[in-house]
Amino acid sequence: MILLFLLGTVSLFSWNWGAQGSLKDSARMCYKCKHYHLGYCYGVMDFCILNYKQSCATENIYILTNKGQSLYYYSKLSCMTNCEDINFLDYNKKTELICCTHSNYCNLPVGL
Repeated sequence: MILLFLLGTVSLFSWNWGAQGSLKDSARMCYKCKHYHLGYCYGVMDFCILNYKQSCATENIYILTNKGQSLYYYSKLSCMTNCEDINFLDYNKKTELICCTHSNYCNLPVGL
């Protein structure tokens, strides 16, 4: 009798732990790096978990030449609140902000 009671208790708790694990699995994760260039993070490559109203963010930094061309310099990877795709232009620097939430680690720059 005690054995049946313990078996029922264990199965009840196991079912509850499985529900908590599936909540964690549904959370989106993003890369986090302060200086990412050509497939390598100069520093510590980490990750962040998206909270409410956050997106994975990629900030691509470009240097502007005297002829007006933009040359890729490096990227910053992070989680950002109220993120919107936008371009910032300074007299010697261009910053491109790209936001995504469609999959885990979607903020990895491709083709740079």
